[in-house]
Amino acid sequence: MGSVFVSPLNWGLGHASRDVPIIRELLRNGHEVTIGTSGNALAFLKKECPECRFIRFEDYPVPINNGRIFLPTYTAYIPRLIEAYLSERKRAEKIFSKYAFDLIISDSRSGVYSRHVPSIQITHQLHQSLPMIAWPVELLGVYVQADAFSKFTRIVVPDNPPGGGALAGKLSQTYVPTLRQRIYYCGILASVRKELVKKDIDYLIVISGMEPQRTALEKILLPQVQHLPGKKVVLLGKPATDRVTTLNDGTVIYSYISGREKSLLMSRARFIICRSGYTTMMDIAEAGLGSGLLIPTPGQWEQEYLSRYYDNEGWFLSRSQYGLRLLRDARDAAGFSGFPSMTTTEENVRGLYQDVLSEHL
Repeated sequence: MGSVFVSPLNWGLGHASRDVPIIRELLRNGHEVTIGTSGNALAFLKKECPECRFIRFEDYPVPINNGRIFLPTYTAYIPRLIEAYLSERKRAEKIFSKYAFDLIISDSRSGVYSRHVPSIQITHQLHQSLPMIAWPVELLGVYVQADAFSKFTRIVVPDNPPGGGALAGKLSQTYVPTLRQRIYYCGILASVRKELVKKDIDYLIVISGMEPQRTALEKILLPQVQHLPGKKVVLLGKPATDRVTTLNDGTVIYSYISGREKSLLMSRARFIICRSGYTTMMDIAEAGLGSGLLIPTPGQWEQEYLSRYYDNEGWFLSRSQYGLRLLRDARDAAGFSGFPSMTTTEENVRGLYQDVLSEHL
């Protein structure tokens, strides 16, 4: 059967997590899968998909996010990102000249494609969301991204088609006709499954994302978690370690858990507290969680947009990490409805394989 190269971006675990269902579907259909990534994404995928071949493949430097001054910091990082993109292109060409692949799947790595092998880009960001002051840049970015996507055979968007059920809102939509023709909306791609178990966890707290803001949220939340009533579980999203800690009030803290364990915990939870990263949102939709509090990463415009969008739709309450009062905010969030029902990841990934991936394998 065909050989596939999968390369997710290593900015948090979101990209690697949503690629797991695709990787498993490829393996289920008898294909060989090679994974090229680095850092936490590499450590995570080695645990989740040990039957794959792995290549350490560095990606773009992570902009230092100190919060409210992220816009000028990110702007100053652009020359480094361009340099990293050129380096990525060279490294990708070396890999593709050394190994023979029938299909390349890049998750948000614009330099990972081949002119000679069908290449698919996975992204939910066809349209960036920037602060209002930067709206001309946001408009320009639509066309810059469309040009970058033109290097790929197809663009796979892990979201429902545009409309009332679109989980990513305006982010997964574009008005560039040439780009629209190559888009495939596959539906959500969650790393968890809904399990038929008893709801016996009152609060599940997921602390994830890029540093240093992941650690900043951990320092804000952990002292307040002990004031919440009932049974609480905290996930730290640190796959490089494997530690379990219990606080004085009985709160259990996991540095890392497997995908199967995460599915069980999310299915057991009555309420979730987490960042508004898109992959986490897909997990919430898959697990059918109806109550939660979202805390967007400061300066990450995508998360800030999504949390506002969900708050306005009446799905989930959004609160800034600055001045967060967990007991009060969790109480206020209880009146929101959660996401509308949608097709499951299992159905979506099989459709993706049949409609797009199998065409090249």
